[in-house]
Amino acid sequence: MKTTTAPLSFIGNQWIAGEGMPFRIVSPYSGETNTSVAANTKEEVNKAVETASKATLQWANTSSEKRETILKQYAELVRSNADQIAKCISDEVGKPAWEAATEVTTMAGKIQLSIDAYHQRCSAFGNGDARTRFKAHGVMAVFGPFNFPCHLPNGHIIPALLAGNTVVFKPSEKTPRSSSWIVQLLLEAGLPEGTIQLVQGLKETGEAVANHARIDALAFTGSAQTGEFLGKTFAENPGKMLALELGGNNPLVVWGKNDLNAAALTILQSAFITAGQRCTCARRLIIGKDGASDQILKLVCEKAATLRVGPPDCSPPPFCGPVINEEVALQLLKAQEQLVSQGAQILAPLKQLKPGTGLLQPGILDVTDVKKREDSEFFGPLLQVIRVDSFEEAIEEANNTRFGLVSGLLSNEEDLYREFYSKARAGLINWNYPLPGASGAAPFGGIGRSGNLRPSGFFAADYCSYPVASMEKSTLSFPETPLPGLW
Repeated sequence: MKTTTAPLSFIGNQWIAGEGMPFRIVSPYSGETNTSVAANTKEEVNKAVETASKATLQWANTSSEKRETILKQYAELVRSNADQIAKCISDEVGKPAWEAATEVTTMAGKIQLSIDAYHQRCSAFGNGDARTRFKAHGVMAVFGPFNFPCHLPNGHIIPALLAGNTVVFKPSEKTPRSSSWIVQLLLEAGLPEGTIQLVQGLKETGEAVANHARIDALAFTGSAQTGEFLGKTFAENPGKMLALELGGNNPLVVWGKNDLNAAALTILQSAFITAGQRCTCARRLIIGKDGASDQILKLVCEKAATLRVGPPDCSPPPFCGPVINEEVALQLLKAQEQLVSQGAQILAPLKQLKPGTGLLQPGILDVTDVKKREDSEFFGPLLQVIRVDSFEEAIEEANNTRFGLVSGLLSNEEDLYREFYSKARAGLINWNYPLPGASGAAPFGGIGRSGNLRPSGFFAADYCSYPVASMEKSTLSFPETPLPGLW
């Protein structure tokens, strides 16, 4: 397949091809190179940030009604281009067509949710002479991930623009074409010049943005390792806002009598949707040692071996596509091999379905006898099973992680859920629901190594602006009773 260098950066109010080194975009399901994109240089990043900085005052002073009108028009453009956007997502990430379409629908629906959240969270208030209003930070950087190249950065960009910030967007280097749809349609919707800039590149490009003196805030979705790096970078600049949405070593506890098929389906969906490439996917299945648990586990393993995995256009439609590339697939296979060497038992083998690609048949390992389990997020379709003797031990095991994104319980006993909820350490706690698929009308964020206590979703409005308290009156007047000794 012929490689071309595409002009996918938007800097200084024009689409350009970067002047830095090109990087390849490889299809996760065919292994072929789709295209290459030129990274932006440090000088180009500087121009993008400076352009956004010059536009901050005008955009911040634009009425909220005008900003909302533009973003509602953007939502309509997303809907009218939904098929093309979804096709682009499938091509770059390998998602099945049905899932890519769902991502675009969620992307469009985010606009009204963000407007509602902004009015609820950031409405001016006060009485008498006291007033509280909200101001934009200025230039807000948004770093997007590959697994939801449109939905997740969209969830930061829209609240940022609503609050009056200008935005410098740096998408994942694995999804430059999908991500560029956001900028293209925002511009078509009437976003003023300078309000949004799009830079492309690898780690160096991200560092150039994060370290720029004129960046006032940064929202990041991605790995804990990168989040920790950004945390250290911003620690020297406490006046700059940093919102981190990171991963999780998420536990799903199954306890008591459950509908066999419903429990198995919920486990499979929790662990393997999007090929396990959601930060909310179940990584650890914690289950008892009784006969009912044996039945559930047996069915889950049987179904995992027959889950349809394939490229987006295969028929019948697959449940999940590939992981993002072969390198990640091989890392996951190595992780399976290492766990087996430490005492894990393979219940359903993780297998590469096509050399050169990220296509994997999901795997399930019983790691109960592994003495020192690594507290890591295996970002792919690899589920670890831990058998325990009691519900108390199940909760203890669920909390045995530095992460704290999502935790879930499958049980028909409400008393067990109340106990689980009171003791679980996570920002999202689900009962008889799959772990992935949080509501956009709720806050989204974790504790521990899963974030920095700035939840996104409905609460994104909170970190996209800051409150300004004022004491105000229209006329300067002499007080009836001056302070003693002053006058």
